[in-house]
Amino acid sequence: MSADASSIVGRLAPSPTGAQHLGNARTYLVAWLAARAAGGRVLLRIEDIDSPRVKPWAADQAVEDLRWLGLDWDEGPDIGGPCAPYVQSERIEHYAAALSRLIELGLAYPCTCTRSDIESAASAPHEAAMIDGPVYPGSCAGWRCGDPLPPESTYCWRFRTVDEEVEIEDQICGSVKLNPRRQLGDFPLTRKNGSAAYQLAVVVDDEAMGITQVVRGDDLVPSLFRQRPIIDALGYRRPQYFHVPLVLGADGRRLAKRHGDTRLSQYRQAGIAPEAIIGWAAHSIGLTDSPRPVAADRLIAAFDPNSLRRHPTIVDPSWPLVVN
Repeated sequence: MSADASSIVGRLAPSPTGAQHLGNARTYLVAWLAARAAGGRVLLRIEDIDSPRVKPWAADQAVEDLRWLGLDWDEGPDIGGPCAPYVQSERIEHYAAALSRLIELGLAYPCTCTRSDIESAASAPHEAAMIDGPVYPGSCAGWRCGDPLPPESTYCWRFRTVDEEVEIEDQICGSVKLNPRRQLGDFPLTRKNGSAAYQLAVVVDDEAMGITQVVRGDDLVPSLFRQRPIIDALGYRRPQYFHVPLVLGADGRRLAKRHGDTRLSQYRQAGIAPEAIIGWAAHSIGLTDSPRPVAADRLIAAFDPNSLRRHPTIVDPSWPLVVN
């Protein structure tokens, strides 16, 4: 559901699983500009429920990186606000309540399958791989609310997807269509240890925090078709979605350590001005006609989501060379 300018709320949501890099910076810039250009508010949320991969230093560094880039926020873990707490690991009870409701609605069931079970049983792995990994074959989907539960810590909760084509409008990608059951499969709402999975946590948090704009990388387009049915089932508001093309290495793969050091902290320590990063990011996504340095707040007045490029950017690790 779209919102008028006075009620627009965007968010910056770093995951502290490692250092923030050029691709993250570009997505954060678009998220910040989309909200600020519409006169809206920005929240900062730390998405730290991916506990095995979370680095103890990464959240503080992400906050430092964002401040260095000149991107501010109106609420967050450092300044507080009416939607506190703004750290996912401190919001566990909210996810538990939403999960209970989905179970009551018959939309969630316990699943004891392992990753290897799913990979070996998937009916069309070649098709699934083009979307987002093997499609869950529904091995445990016969469970109904009231049936006995498997032993503790042996199962996750999965969401029942629909077997029909669904169409969702994205502000960058345009109209996106797929069949959730056939192309994605039923997906986890929790891990086997009971902690909330990404798809459930972000939906609950976005609703609780009044988020009306979700801006993230276009590798998460499949999440549209996982999160929308949760939103609708729980009676939540539908946000607008902006899926930003990724920044890739010269090999066409998502930017990572193998492509060289593109960490924002590395540029900061090397004395690179934040305006240089913002200028590159704005130009690479189609907001400016050259990569000249510019402060983020100088881009607000002219921000136009319709001008955003719809293809990925390839960078050379030697910075600031843009290959494509």
